[in-house]
Amino acid sequence: MLLTLSTTHSPATDLGFLLVKHPDRVHSFELSHGTATVLYPEASEQRCTAALLLEIDPQRLADTRADGQQLNQYVNDRPYAASSLLAAALNRVFRTAARGVSKDRPELAATAIPLSIRVPSLRAKGGLKLAERLFAPLGWTVRGEVLPLDPAFPEWGDSRYVDLTLDGELRLADALNHLYVLLPVLDDAKHYWVAPDEIEKLLRAGEGWLAGHPERALIIRRYLAHSRALAAKADAALAPLEEAPADDSVAEGPAVEKAKPLNVRRRAAVMATLAETGATRVLDLGCGGGALLGDLIREKRYTEIVGADVSPKVLEIAERRLRLNRLPDRQRARIKLVQSALTYVDERLRGYDAAVLMEVIEHLDLPRLPALCAAVFGDAKPGAVVVTTPNVEYNVRYETLPEGGHRHDDHRFEWTRAEFAAWCEQVAAEYGYTYTLRDVGDTDPEVGPPTQLALFIKTEPHQAGITETIATEEVPA
Repeated sequence: MLLTLSTTHSPATDLGFLLVKHPDRVHSFELSHGTATVLYPEASEQRCTAALLLEIDPQRLADTRADGQQLNQYVNDRPYAASSLLAAALNRVFRTAARGVSKDRPELAATAIPLSIRVPSLRAKGGLKLAERLFAPLGWTVRGEVLPLDPAFPEWGDSRYVDLTLDGELRLADALNHLYVLLPVLDDAKHYWVAPDEIEKLLRAGEGWLAGHPERALIIRRYLAHSRALAAKADAALAPLEEAPADDSVAEGPAVEKAKPLNVRRRAAVMATLAETGATRVLDLGCGGGALLGDLIREKRYTEIVGADVSPKVLEIAERRLRLNRLPDRQRARIKLVQSALTYVDERLRGYDAAVLMEVIEHLDLPRLPALCAAVFGDAKPGAVVVTTPNVEYNVRYETLPEGGHRHDDHRFEWTRAEFAAWCEQVAAEYGYTYTLRDVGDTDPEVGPPTQLALFIKTEPHQAGITETIATEEVPA
């Protein structure tokens, strides 16, 4: 990866004093995952540019990991777009500058100077719009373009990578700390295990700007790899830094309970629906990072829990998230993680009381959906199946979502309520289930709920074409 940092402050070569890197030399640093090199493509009194080149060694990166030797440790985009590793390199190479310390130019280190920062290839989950939301409140002007998947084939569309340029007049230390936090936030991925000490790093780098940032919640959540526990601690630590209301009367009146995030309400709805079925042996199909598995394992009623996902990497994340290696033997025996593609028959998934497909079906291409139905409803045949999926009609209530866009980059489709009901009717008739439809989240009188849920119950014997009357009810959060 490449990052360049330029200034037109006069004399511009003072940038070398601030970075503690002489413009006439090439500076190399060995890192645990590769090599960082600092050089100056231009160095005059009018303009000076420092370039940080980070070369990732996939072998070294793999050797620093504690998990198994998977192929995707070597075959991935991390040599070219490793934002958290670039942030770590910035911290290692420019540590003194990030603290705002300069032995030779102490006054300049405390002064805002014109800066231009460019990262020509940066993974940005949310694109330039999110970059604008993250950097603009901090005084940056954001410019850039979305990179195509392949310039030779423009019909393939855009990639998730951007060529990003930031222009502003800030202290160099502030600029480096903004980059240290927000580059991994844009990537929405960290390439190492996120431990509690990440909170301290976030608070240190975010001092003076994070507490009042309008996207504070998103920054904390992404920086801490979507760990709810760590995010809550970081948010609590930042709370005392917020300004108290000027007038105490503002705080008077009845307390308003903060609305729970939709993903929390969705899991609560799934858990409540599962409890109704009386199931004790449960499948979480497409379990992802294990959020629902964590809820299931806390309920003693579930004697056998299986999490299945096609991605070995995701299963490794779930295993660490659940801390399976630390569970007592009796608890550990209740849960099992298996790699399985849900569009293929897998005899290991047969005979369970219930199965959950939570926000899974929309990640498949529509032509592959019948294969999933055949494998789950036709072969595995759980006694009950809980399915949740977005209601595309509700998307108009998300102000930042482009018209016609999906809620997630990997969604292949999103259904209206009528389309979801028609699919449920077809599946139930073909595989011998009855079904009910339910709302999850706050139901809008015009566009319905943000999430729609279906509960399928196996009928014995199978009477094709006969389903019970559809009942629509709202699941309490």
